[in-house]
Parts: sequence; C-alpha cells; structure tokens
Amino acid sequence: MSPAHYADLTGEQTVIRVGAATHVGRVRELNEDALVAEGLVFAVADGMGGHAAGEVASTIAALTLRDLSSRHPLRSDDVVDALRESNRRILKAATAPETDGMGTTVAGLTVVRTGGADHWCVFNIGDSRVYRFLGNRMSQITHDHSEVRELLDAGLITPDEAERHPMRNVITRSLGTDPAPVPDLWVFPPHPGERFVICSDGLSNEVSDRDIMVALRTHDDPQAAADALIEAALRSGGRDNVTVVVVAVESDQDDEEEGDTSPRHDLIST
Repeated sequence: MSPAHYADLTGEQTVIRVGAATHVGRVRELNEDALVAEGLVFAVADGMGGHAAGEVASTIAALTLRDLSSRHPLRSDDVVDALRESNRRILKAATAPETDGMGTTVAGLTVVRTGGADHWCVFNIGDSRVYRFLGNRMSQITHDHSEVRELLDAGLITPDEAERHPMRNVITRSLGTDPAPVPDLWVFPPHPGERFVICSDGLSNEVSDRDIMVALRTHDDPQAAADALIEAALRSGGRDNVTVVVVAVESDQDDEEEGDTSPRHDLIST
C-alpha cells in the first residue's frame, strides 16, 4: 500500500497517495538517479558525471529538497532557494578529481501557499519530467531543457526525428553549474482526481506518453502504477537508470475538468 499524505488542497483535508520506484536498468552498472517522496515534496534527480559522481550530485539535490518537507506553508521562493542551495552544495562537493564536473537534472512537485490557499508547484531543471493526468487526458507540464527540445521548438526537426536524434541526451540546464541554472516553475490550483508522474528520462526515452497514460488508467494504486512503468521501461530495453514517482489526489468527486485548470508558467530569474 502506498504511503498517505494529507494537505488542505481542496478546502478540506485531502488524501494524497504516492508510489515510487527506481531501477538501475539493463545496461548501466550504477544507478545515478535519486528520488524524494516525503511529506508533500516529490522529486526525481538524474545525475551525470564520471564514476559515481552523478550519484553524488543527484543525492545532494534529493536531500536538499527533502528538507522542505518539514516546512509548511512553503512559498515558491522557498523552492527556488532550495534549488539554488542544491546547486551550491554540488559545486562545493565537486572539488575532488572524481567528482569534478558532476551535475544533475531535477524535476518535482510540492505544495506552496499563494493567495491564502494551497497550490501545486511543479519545478524542473533539465530533462526529467512531470506529467499530469486528469479527466482521462495526460499532458507534460515541464519543458525539457535539451538541445533536441530547442530544435523542435525552432521547427528544425520533427517529433519522430527527435526520438532518433544523436543529441537527444544533451541537456542545456542542470544543477552543478556556475552561474546557477534558472528553474522553471508552474503554480496552479489542485483539482480532485488528478495524478502526476515524475520521472527521469530513463522512462520517457523508453516508454511513449500514450503508454504512460495507459499505465495510469490501468493501475489505480500509485505504487502499482510506478512498478508497472519501471517494468515497461525495462521491457523496452532499459538502456538507462529509470526512476518514477506517482502522486494521486484521492477524491470521490467527478474528475472531469471544468473550466480552465491549466497550470500557470512562472519563470523565476536568479
């Protein structure tokens, strides 16, 4: 049974259930992904660097974000500050030869107070992703910070070409850089019945968005959904570490969308 969390997300105590899973994959020898699913902080970090350096960077990011779980209410600025602190700690740790140049992506979801009410706050740096499933529809909230995404946005390649592009793993933002990277934030009100998938690119590079959505439809329990997504990535080759966190807002209400519930995109400058 997946852990239960509680928040005043819809004007009353809302039950939030979460499932999380990670796997080294079928090719890599070391799992350089890290995750946090504690309190109301949910995130995935995908480390990079030689030897075990990627594991060090992703763990620093996850532990720094986990510190937010004991603080409520949070503000959007608190999330940005935690990401900046993660970057500072990674740079400080990257002084030994074996950790030089290490970095990590990060994507996640937490609850912030704005306008006197609790809202979701989605954040990302790099190409780890957050998906939202609501009203039998799924959308990618985060925007990949990658060379291929920039080529797509410029209309220079097609989505089919992007899947095979030799630069598809080259990211344009990561923690572990000086100056610190600018995170993307999306702040929006909750909606009963919604679900989120937070994942490293070990999932999104192996499993289509449609198949991710099918797993959410098939498995009501978030832990079962997370396990199924890991298995799907392994069946498709498992060429990278894969990490998944599934967050579900429990409600007996109709989960069909009413009106405009689209996330608002806030770009935060350093």
